[in-house]
Amino acid sequence: MTNQINRFTYSDYITWEDEIRRQLIDGVVYEMNTTNRRHQEIVGNLSCIIKNYLKGKSCRVYQAPFDVRLVREGEEDLHTLNVVQPDVSVFCNPAMLDDKGAKGVPDWAIEILSPSNEEVDKVRKLLLYQSYGVKEYWIIDPEKSEVKIFKLNSKNQYELQSEINNADVLIPTFFNDLKIDFNELFEQ
Repeated sequence: MTNQINRFTYSDYITWEDEIRRQLIDGVVYEMNTTNRRHQEIVGNLSCIIKNYLKGKSCRVYQAPFDVRLVREGEEDLHTLNVVQPDVSVFCNPAMLDDKGAKGVPDWAIEILSPSNEEVDKVRKLLLYQSYGVKEYWIIDPEKSEVKIFKLNSKNQYELQSEINNADVLIPTFFNDLKIDFNELFEQ
């Protein structure tokens, strides 16, 4: 006897009217726990730094809760099996943005680890973002004060560009003139 997993789509997702925050990855539901103060500080610090940098540019930064319906070219969003809420995401194509969030692939996705989501962010989302072509993916570990920067290579596979802890400055490869002070990112 095989083990069947219920798979859900965005059309199912939008019918759930409870207060539970969740994501869909390959049609599987992952509930999102409430984040702690430290997690929120890092999200806020990073969002402010990026937002200030993006002033006057066409790119926009968003922080969770913000639904990102990952769809491929020509795919209808109601049928997608992937609806995620990156802690921080940057979109440079305004056509992907609508009143429901975003329909498409962020240029840059950032996740801040929590004990309850570590496996999802380090494995499932890494593979998901890679398969959809998210150009740059950061995983921030507040416990270790560490940032891992992944960038798509010419074969559309993630390569670990940097594993940084206690550096002076972080420079995203996507915006190479944006300099993020490491201490400001982790500032409490």
